Amino acid sequence: MHGMTIAGVSPVGELVDVFVIYEDGTPAHMQVLAGTEPMLSRPGAFVSRAEYGERVRELREGTAARVAELEAADEAHHRADYDALRAAGVAEDSARRLSGYGGA
Repeated sequence: MHGMTIAGVSPVGELVDVFVIYEDGTPAHMQVLAGTEPMLSRPGAFVSRAEYGERVRELREGTAARVAELEAADEAHHRADYDALRAAGVAEDSARRLSGYGGA
């Protein structure tokens, strides 16, 4: 990651990447001056780039799984509405439009 620069301001030393995983599992990546240890805003542990990357991957996979669950539930809801409308005698095109169901 390239450091953020402010026009007319130069760092007083070399910036290095530091990785943290906080107690709540939140990963963080920051840049600090070489040879300094940043103060953490809350309890956490400094970790390697690989550990940080693994935690980010875990979070992305968990998010993708949750999104898939929500999408499946949404699809099931639309299908149930569609089926109820069809059972009530609503024409297929209208039932699809009213329910938002787009499946087969």
